[in-house]
Amino acid sequence: FVIDGTASLLLYVGETKRSPTQRWKGKHDAGGYITNYIALHRKHKLDVAVATAFYWDVPGEKGALRELEQSLIQRWRSPFNKESWKYWGKLF
Repeated sequence: FVIDGTASLLLYVGETKRSPTQRWKGKHDAGGYITNYIALHRKHKLDVAVATAFYWDVPGEKGALRELEQSLIQRWRSPFNKESWKYWGKLF
């Protein structure tokens, strides 16, 4: 999970087998969204507290894991997940 603690907002839901550092290095689009999100908050002098959180008690079976991920995205409409762009529009 990527959250903004200041806004009490869930920004992104995603599953990974990699470490947090490995997850955001490279070509993952959400990494750019996070960078832009923080930069815009700072530019406009708004408080921001972005953090990642991991839920370790997830299903081990890939299908069940994907189902859980999709249900969380649909429930919270996390704006950095492309499935939610129909609500918020494409970011950055």
